[in-house]
Amino acid sequence: MHKPAKDKLAQDKLAKDLPQSGYAVVVDGQIKTEFKTEEGAHNGARDLKRRFPMLQIKVYDAATRQAQEIELVKA
Repeated sequence: MHKPAKDKLAQDKLAKDLPQSGYAVVVDGQIKTEFKTEEGAHNGARDLKRRFPMLQIKVYDAATRQAQEIELVKA
């Protein structure tokens, strides 16, 4: 299935906005906050996910250029 051009443009814009170092919290495909430490980014992301479980929240690591999705842990 072919992705619409709009999705490609959004991905390109996100790629330009990603930090070159540190970490970022990405909410529904938009960078919201940057952190210097991984722990700070994960703490912020988990807090957001607890308050707004319907959002897609990821932590982006600039060193590895990877994003990890944050999910709520069922107790």
